[in-house]
Amino acid sequence: MPEIDLSAGTVAYRDTGGDGPVVVLLHGLMMDASLWDGTVADLSADHRCVAPTLPLGAHRHAMDPHADLSLPGVAALVAELLDRLDLRDVILVGNDTGGALVQLLMRDEVTRVAKAVLVSCDAFDNVPPGLTGRTLVFAGKLPPRLFGLFMQQMRVKAVRRLPIAFGWLTRRGDADTLRWAGPVMRRSDIRRDTVRALRALAADTAVLERATDQLRGFERPALVIWASEDRVMPLAHGRRLSELLPRGRLVEVEDSYTLVPLDQPRHLARLIREFTSSTAAEVAPPRSGDPQPS
Repeated sequence: MPEIDLSAGTVAYRDTGGDGPVVVLLHGLMMDASLWDGTVADLSADHRCVAPTLPLGAHRHAMDPHADLSLPGVAALVAELLDRLDLRDVILVGNDTGGALVQLLMRDEVTRVAKAVLVSCDAFDNVPPGLTGRTLVFAGKLPPRLFGLFMQQMRVKAVRRLPIAFGWLTRRGDADTLRWAGPVMRRSDIRRDTVRALRALAADTAVLERATDQLRGFERPALVIWASEDRVMPLAHGRRLSELLPRGRLVEVEDSYTLVPLDQPRHLARLIREFTSSTAAEVAPPRSGDPQPS
């Protein structure tokens, strides 16, 4: 994977290249860019896919000790990545906590984002999300060393499949969840970052409620994709998001939990492709900072 040095530290990312529409895919807590592997394998045939591994618990490089690892801080890091890679007219896609980051980037001043896709994600007051998120944030109150000992339990499949772990997040992705837990089990520097991120999340659980007004003002195309059987992210939140967004639309996905990119990767790729194709010919309203025709 290529790497880029950003203000908070070094970030690894996958970039398929190509001349198609640019899709930037954001993962959630205790995950890395491999969340999107199945979807990217399909979508990269006619899209350029960029998937960063963000400092959310399964990252490769420890961040600067003074880096802001709150959700707004990580969202700012994504915006910096878009600028540094000079990615334009981006379709920004987020799942789980990655969807929270997308919501924080759905602002007029983020002119590089042309469209947004929210896939079964944190929204409104569901921060931290469900039993899984609350358990993880509670564990984040431990000192980093004890947090690492707590996470050693993820070596056991029966524990990983519990509702307080990854059991309600994915039907089919257990091998991925085991790999994602590796960095915090092995590395003290990654544990420190993860505890900082979890404590920042616990300190500001209203962060997405404050973002509601900016969602109402997001005039660009938006697609909300939600797992109909999701036990962590309420389907009612998906419906509410699609109604809140001026150009929003909701699609439900069956036979999947929260992590649709693991449970239904090809179906998700098809939905994203249909969305980018159907909106490609639309003329979007001018965005703040865009040059106006003379």
